Amino acid sequence: MYFPFLAEAPEYQRGVLEALREPLESGELILHRSAGTASYPARFQLVMALNPCPCGLASGKGIDCVCTAEQRRRYFNRLSQPLLDRVDLQLAVSRVSLADYADASTAESSKTVAARVAAARAAQRERLAKWGASTNAGMSSAVLNDGLKLARAVTAPVDRAMQHETLTMRGHDRVLRVAWTLADLGGRTSPSSDDVEVALTLRLQESSP
Repeated sequence: MYFPFLAEAPEYQRGVLEALREPLESGELILHRSAGTASYPARFQLVMALNPCPCGLASGKGIDCVCTAEQRRRYFNRLSQPLLDRVDLQLAVSRVSLADYADASTAESSKTVAARVAAARAAQRERLAKWGASTNAGMSSAVLNDGLKLARAVTAPVDRAMQHETLTMRGHDRVLRVAWTLADLGGRTSPSSDDVEVALTLRLQESSP
């Protein structure tokens, strides 16, 4: 699994960013040429970062930002909604203060986190083996909505978001996959409505002008 990192993502050409949509969805890169069609494996986990505005100073109170509302709107619009629809976790990260940087007393060790992730991955492999998948990301919509269908009371938060048109069908399924991962990381056998709520919140935090 590759983890490409695009720093200053809106500065990439629109065509480059849009070309990522199909591989993110299918895990394959398909090239169509006059001589035929070729398919290459392209499963990866995309990480993108962008500033809160073109000048980068709009975080916090943003009093030093020199960007106009139109400049901020154009900046964010360089990332299309179809591309963002394939990004499961969208987080606004606040500027780190000196106090935050100095106080690492509550931070977990990498060893502790790695053990929890390994246990979560093992739980996924065991649960999904009969469907030929090994991770929640590789779980098909059929398995998600039939074989492992959750109770309506559990999926209520994401169902409401879809009904209110703040979430697409693709986004709906992606939120549920993240909810399953949250449950696995917490050592639970299936997601709770709180897991679904957290997964939805992580998705709908994308920055806006």
